[in-house]
Amino acid sequence: MMILRHSQASPFVRKVKIAAEILGLSDRIELRDADTAAPEPGFLGQNALGKIPTLVLEDGTTLFDSPVILEYLDHLAGGGRILPTEPKARFGALRLQALGDGILDAALLIVYEGRFRKPEMKVQSWIDRQLGKIDRALAVLEAAPPAIGAAPDVGQITLACALGYLDLRLEGRWRNEHPKLVVWLDQFAAGVPAFAKTKPA
Repeated sequence: MMILRHSQASPFVRKVKIAAEILGLSDRIELRDADTAAPEPGFLGQNALGKIPTLVLEDGTTLFDSPVILEYLDHLAGGGRILPTEPKARFGALRLQALGDGILDAALLIVYEGRFRKPEMKVQSWIDRQLGKIDRALAVLEAAPPAIGAAPDVGQITLACALGYLDLRLEGRWRNEHPKLVVWLDQFAAGVPAFAKTKPA
């Protein structure tokens, strides 16, 4: 049995959970909580960075972060399932994954700014810089939403998790100006039951 060090609200963990469901690997993964704010020594032994998701394989080898884990799960499921093998499709999926991860990185920095800094210490220019990254990425995606195929790839999974996290932590403000992405997310959720199943409580 593999072990996934996780927290329920992490969008990067959600990527792994969705991929595992799509690939039929969920029953081979045990979920085990990890506190990244105060990581216990055992967790730091599994991932010196103290970050999630971390996947502990049956032989004790650890994999991180989410793009690496998704690639491993795809390999475990036979390859070519969520990570295309044809070069154009593969690099398109990887590019979309990088864009989605970038949205998440910026959103997390905004969340951390609010969570860990006292109000008088917040740096609005830093928050605005992160919001700019999110806005520009969403504008690119709104102009040309990715196609949704019969089976979602790593890029589509990541984008769905990014939009879901913006709903969770930034009050869904993205929806007003991005109607095509709203439709895209609805279509993704309708075709991928794991999206609703992994929604943070």
